[in-house]
Amino acid sequence: MSPLFSVLKFIQYALTRRLHFPKDRIGEKIALDNGIEWIIFRQVIVDPDERQPQKPGAIFRPRFHISNMTHKQNRRFSLLLIPFFVGLPGFRSKLWLYNQETGDSSGLYKWDTVKDAENYKNSFAARFLTRRSDPGSVSFEVIET
Repeated sequence: MSPLFSVLKFIQYALTRRLHFPKDRIGEKIALDNGIEWIIFRQVIVDPDERQPQKPGAIFRPRFHISNMTHKQNRRFSLLLIPFFVGLPGFRSKLWLYNQETGDSSGLYKWDTVKDAENYKNSFAARFLTRRSDPGSVSFEVIET
């Protein structure tokens, strides 16, 4: 999928008011990975259209440690990347997560299908994430829901 196509879809979602950045979960703590605590620092949701399934069919979960950047710097920088994955086929939502103890970052992306999540794993956006992370710190998990 072309980065330009994704950006154009992002703009379309924004103009048609299908794109939302809820703030009600910001600061919420969730436990994953055998009880490891993560803090939600951002959320994005795209309202599905009539052709999409009622509920997402997959979760994509990366875990990584950003190179040469503080968490505060990464929070700002990550805003620039939003248009490059929100417009990808099947994208539904993302929670941005941070672990204060380890300094690791993660995310919980929801996709229409496992195939959409797998496609993201192989996308330009995921490759960019890997390039800006510490070597060996990146892992990806796709979970069928």
